[in-house]
Amino acid sequence: MAVGGRLNINTATSTELQLLPGIGPSLAAAIVEYRAASGPFRTVSDLDKVPRIGPKTVERLRPLVRVE
Repeated sequence: MAVGGRLNINTATSTELQLLPGIGPSLAAAIVEYRAASGPFRTVSDLDKVPRIGPKTVERLRPLVRVE
């Protein structure tokens, strides 16, 4: 869940991820699938490894998400 207004991308559900700007059902599913296949994200920058998420999206999400 969000702490201090920031969503933990390692525990967030697809539904929670869809609350982020620019993240719809398809990208939320891709994040969850990547996490399930590759393990937890080590940094927010690791979102760039998810298919269809690029550097601009990562920078837009950076102030809204965290990694624990």
